[in-house]
Amino acid sequence: MKLSVLDQSPVAAGQSKAAALRETVTLAQAVEHAGYHRFWVAEHHNSPGFAGTTPIVLAMAVLDATSAMKVGTGGVLLALHDTSHTAEAFEVLAALHPGRVNMGIGRAGSGGTDYFTDKVLDLHQRMGLLPGSPGRDDIDVWLLGAGRGSAPLAAAFGAGYAHAHFLNADSGPAAISLYRSSFSAGSRRPAPEPLAAVRVIAAETHREAERLADSVRLWRARKDLGSDRPFPSYPESTAEHWSGEEMGRRQSNDVRLIVGDGPAVALRLESLARELDVEELMVSTPLPLLEDRIRSFGLVAEHLADLQATTAEI
Repeated sequence: MKLSVLDQSPVAAGQSKAAALRETVTLAQAVEHAGYHRFWVAEHHNSPGFAGTTPIVLAMAVLDATSAMKVGTGGVLLALHDTSHTAEAFEVLAALHPGRVNMGIGRAGSGGTDYFTDKVLDLHQRMGLLPGSPGRDDIDVWLLGAGRGSAPLAAAFGAGYAHAHFLNADSGPAAISLYRSSFSAGSRRPAPEPLAAVRVIAAETHREAERLADSVRLWRARKDLGSDRPFPSYPESTAEHWSGEEMGRRQSNDVRLIVGDGPAVALRLESLARELDVEELMVSTPLPLLEDRIRSFGLVAEHLADLQATTAEI
């Protein structure tokens, strides 16, 4: 199974967004060294908790700072952008880093399926990526989804499909099955290629992982309740700082969060990959401290490799 990274450039309480963006580049270098397959950066606007507003620009910085890992957008919110400008920007990325660029496209804010489909079609036309075209090997297209709407569209265009399990833990099996069953093979991608993006917090012990994860839990609970803030520090995330309403959100959000020590997380990831029928998981770990994020990614890679090696020997 391949491991990849989705980084949303999380902003910790008291941290500048500029610092968060620089940490994204540092993280990319660390996870490439740890053996991760690809690294995607996200697009968020008017968000105190995430610094990444322009993923194409940030992807260029990551490409320049790394050497072999696939790098892309997870994803460009196409409804907010002119397709001509988007195509030209990705052409620049592909020209400077051919074969490493992932063009990930999201539908958030699209205003309807037909509108989004038209924009995806226009983007493919502009870049010579329509089904039946000779294809190109300098750029790879992915469509992102959290429900079932993007899966058949990705299949129709012969694109990769990335399902946001960390946003919707229920729809993944059906969406990925639909994508697989309706996939149209092309010269660039002869077989369906789904992945699932999962939120993971790993540490040396389960107790430590739970302590770290409470920052993410409290941030999510506050966001659900309409209070979008930077990620709280670990001392601010202890139980006495949670309101009753925030605590009420904890259990429902935990179904989308994998927390534990390295071996336990590896087992859960392997099980989830089988359940979703994917051969790649994209890990999101928005902890407030960079060193904890790097350590979590390292533990996940180390223990999943150990688990797979053990399984292969049996």
